[in-house]
Amino acid sequence: MDAIRMNNITKTFGTTVALAGVDLRIRVGEVHCLLGENGAGKSTLMNILYGLYRADSGDIAINEVPVEINSPKMAQSLHIGMVHQHFMLVESMTVLQNIILGNEEGTFAIDYKKCRERIEVLEHLYHFDFDLDAKVSELSVGEMQRVEIFKAVYRGADIIILDEPTAVLTPQEVSVLFRILDDMRNQGKTIVFITHKLQETMRLSDRVTVLRNGKFVQTVETKDMDPETLATMMVGHAVELVTHKGACCPGDPVLEIRGLKIFSTSENTINLTVRAGEIYGIAGVDGNGQQELERFIVGTERPKIGEVWLNGSDISACTVAKRKKLGLGVIPSDRHRNAILPGMSIVDNFLLGLQRNSRFSSMGLVRHKALEAYAESMITAYAIKVSSERQHISELSGGNQQKLVFSREVGLDPVLLVAAQPVRGLDIGAIDYIHNQLLELRDRGQAILLISTELSEIMEMSDRIGVLYKGGLIVERDADDFTVEELGLYMAGGKGA
Repeated sequence: MDAIRMNNITKTFGTTVALAGVDLRIRVGEVHCLLGENGAGKSTLMNILYGLYRADSGDIAINEVPVEINSPKMAQSLHIGMVHQHFMLVESMTVLQNIILGNEEGTFAIDYKKCRERIEVLEHLYHFDFDLDAKVSELSVGEMQRVEIFKAVYRGADIIILDEPTAVLTPQEVSVLFRILDDMRNQGKTIVFITHKLQETMRLSDRVTVLRNGKFVQTVETKDMDPETLATMMVGHAVELVTHKGACCPGDPVLEIRGLKIFSTSENTINLTVRAGEIYGIAGVDGNGQQELERFIVGTERPKIGEVWLNGSDISACTVAKRKKLGLGVIPSDRHRNAILPGMSIVDNFLLGLQRNSRFSSMGLVRHKALEAYAESMITAYAIKVSSERQHISELSGGNQQKLVFSREVGLDPVLLVAAQPVRGLDIGAIDYIHNQLLELRDRGQAILLISTELSEIMEMSDRIGVLYKGGLIVERDADDFTVEELGLYMAGGKGA
């Protein structure tokens, strides 16, 4: 029997078609992965099922009964729960209080004893293990997520939607999550798992539905698939999933971080060196100082304690423009806020950060011909798909926007490239392209600092890895000396952190 049946679902936002006649069938008691690249329509489809959005057209049936879902409250009454990427927990309250919030037992006052007894029965059934009296603010990200999942179970959900649930978890936390989801499936729960990651799809799901550009591609049995076939379905063409990395031949130090204090509230500091001809990967769970480190190196924030050196010069007090002149290239973690201006043309976006470069300006005036020639050469060299250099950059796909940023930053041959989350939000083909370009730069002798929360990216691309935890670099080794499990333990603050 189908737990969920969605027929011909269409949803537009202004002129953007987010979903175009999508069909979805999910069986009772299965783990069903909704697979697709960012922007494929996965979350939009599930937000419609949960009542956060209303479809423009189409119909829905739950347990083969036609329904109209116009609010999350209606969805919950149909035993549907959803765990979002951003948790909906009150950090000042205990785990127990968060679980029962809005569903308290008791007539005139909350009967905490009765609530606790009910929770403990469900904990035993689904193999959760909470300290119910702990404050949510004291929990790890993985523990917070498990509280969110348990909240849905406590409220009677038989269908549970998880939106990109592994994005902020260590490998150990992912293993715990998957064990819980296996238990829930064995107890008859229906799980919808939104993801763009192929390996976790293969590990967890019974069936997979692939969306691409807001359209239904196919629903398949996972056991009949392999990652390469799923990747082809996701992007519409064959993609090589293996990164080919040659031996590293590091040279002299290029970037040196000396006693840098990331968080004013922490005593932790960072010391690291990135050498010419190597990729140094910064691993860590998001929120442990990655963005702050990026800002200190780029120059949008000045360190109060510690120093940043580039090619033997202390640049701690230098402006962003001065740092770029000394050979710093930057792919920021937030492309839309810090790397492009959506309302401007492609050629004008090539000027960003280079306004004072003598190649493109003189006496405060832009050398338009030189800029246009540079833009054309970069578009050709990096195979950026554009209809005209004068079209707005907002009209390009995310992958082509990132190619533009990448080409602009490396086109003038920087001595150091800071690549922060360089493939976030990109499809598999664009990821492969950016990774190969990074390896080419490294093989040409340039220094690269790779900051990423994607553990697979750090492991595949890095020559050396440092783990960032609560603003401190707690371990540093050659990449080959780490196992995935070890790296995950360090990211969680274990192994002597």
